Amino acid sequence: MSATEIAAQLGLTRQSVNYHVRKLERAKFLTRAEKRMRRNMVEQRYVATARAYVIAPELLGSLAPHANAVEDAASASALFAIASRAQHDLTRAVSEAATQSKRLATLSVTADIRFTNAEQRAEFTRALERAIADVVARHSAPFTLADSTPAPGRPYRLFLGCHPIPQDQSGSVSPDA
Repeated sequence: MSATEIAAQLGLTRQSVNYHVRKLERAKFLTRAEKRMRRNMVEQRYVATARAYVIAPELLGSLAPHANAVEDAASASALFAIASRAQHDLTRAVSEAATQSKRLATLSVTADIRFTNAEQRAEFTRALERAIADVVARHSAPFTLADSTPAPGRPYRLFLGCHPIPQDQSGSVSPDA
């Protein structure tokens, strides 16, 4: 699209959109696609440099998703909010570790699974919740002491998400190896 087309779609001035388009091009979010003559002027058209972008949640300010504000813990909104918080936390932790020339201790587990019906998925969820609660109770220390001061040790945040695997362009799903 051209800046003029974007401006019309967003209800903004062409000048304002042109300013932002140039900034996005300099930041390599947009690339020039084609030039064409339009009403005796050369119109520059742009395309995005990626199909999607991951934006640091802190850049969204009050628009950032917050896990505590989502009512349905099983919703995509809740998972997105948790993933955004994890991205924010991990970005800060990696940065802090790098400034101290330290390695960041993390854990990640991934598995591709298949459910044949909603009941099977619900039972899996209940069993996983019980197992995680048991492991956390047996292998972690309290966050605070009896006098409400922070307990010794480094706190960690555990999160687990499960979502449908998107289909590829051919309509098939290929799990990770």
